[in-house]
Amino acid sequence: MNPSPGDRVRVERADVMSEGILMPSSTSDYFVIKLDGGYNIGVDRADASIDLVTPDAYDIGGTQTDSGSGSGAGAESESASKTESEASAVAFDESLPTVSLISTGGTIASTVDYRTGAVTAQFDAEDVLRAVPDLAGRANYRGRVVRNILSENMTPAVWQDLAAAVADEIRAGADGVVVMHGTDTMQYSASALSYMLNTPVPIVFTGSQRSADRPSSDNVMNAVCAVEAATADVSGVFVCMHASTADDTCALHQGTRVRKNHTSRRDAFETVGTTPIGTVDYDTETVSFHRDHTSRDSVDLNLSADLNEDVMLLNFTPGMNIDRQTELLTNSTPDGLIIAGTGLGHVHTEFIPVLSELVDDGVVIAMTSQCVEGRVCDRVYDTGRDLLDAGVIEAGDTLPGTAKVKLMWTLANHSDPAEAMTKPLAGELQTRSVPWE
Repeated sequence: MNPSPGDRVRVERADVMSEGILMPSSTSDYFVIKLDGGYNIGVDRADASIDLVTPDAYDIGGTQTDSGSGSGAGAESESASKTESEASAVAFDESLPTVSLISTGGTIASTVDYRTGAVTAQFDAEDVLRAVPDLAGRANYRGRVVRNILSENMTPAVWQDLAAAVADEIRAGADGVVVMHGTDTMQYSASALSYMLNTPVPIVFTGSQRSADRPSSDNVMNAVCAVEAATADVSGVFVCMHASTADDTCALHQGTRVRKNHTSRRDAFETVGTTPIGTVDYDTETVSFHRDHTSRDSVDLNLSADLNEDVMLLNFTPGMNIDRQTELLTNSTPDGLIIAGTGLGHVHTEFIPVLSELVDDGVVIAMTSQCVEGRVCDRVYDTGRDLLDAGVIEAGDTLPGTAKVKLMWTLANHSDPAEAMTKPLAGELQTRSVPWE
């Protein structure tokens, strides 16, 4: 029987033996083998022998385990068959807290599909436990799959399903919830749940910048630190990711003040405008808090998941075609508009009459800044004063993406959403901005 992509094989050529997973190859001249360390090698087929290795128990990186569960193409097929919203559980230890692991997909819950060579999001919470054995003994785990999607495919409807699933887990007795999520839009989902849920326990989003099959993957440390944070004496919605490029500490970011600031670094996430809420030391398993925070069980669980999705986020740029934007906004008038303005919160003066007309038509418009740090202040220059006269609301130092999510929520849940946009509701708006080192 000839080995197929996804099979574990042993290849020998010129007295050199290599073992790993057979990958697809674009040429018939070479075998492509993924070694257990995560790297690929090409072996000239000339004078090479290849043998199928009888599948024992391997984890998703190909390292032999004692669990008796398979991996490679077989395990992926098994995982792919599991349905969304399916719940699972593992052995219970009364001395440990209970943490719900909720999967939405993303790199932390993904592996390489050896049929195509692509990274795919297919693993549910139980698979993550197999892939991250360091999680064992830290908590009792419940697993739940809400979606298996890459985060660019996230929608407000999924936010609502996710919030409902988290609430269900907390009602069922979870002492904390870890949400495994793709990093690209994690900050939006964390913001959404920050508004939708008053939570007595920690809800911790985590993910990984690099897939589990890569030697530089950050999935193990992020998952372990997220579980530690989920069992700490704190409540709220947070993002837990690498604080530096080293495997030493994770930062615990407020869900409404975090931003992904790098495409690929392991420490891509940063708290904007202040310090992270806390840190989690990977070696000592210690959670330390650096700012005021709410203790667990300080509030009762409440779910308010209604959203008004008819909100636009407009990034103003020099040379923007104002006539085209006017046509877009007037032909399909949204219920809400967030503007990421320049500097203190400005747009071209010719755009201000358009915004004034939209406000008169009932559109809630809030101004944020494109600058990473600082807050809008439309009382300094004439343009800003004209914007205020037009009825545009200052959103302070609320991040533009967070402001969009907030307006979607306030339009559906507040009698005066315009006023609500000027008030801190979930840690997104600081009453003052202070430079810090």
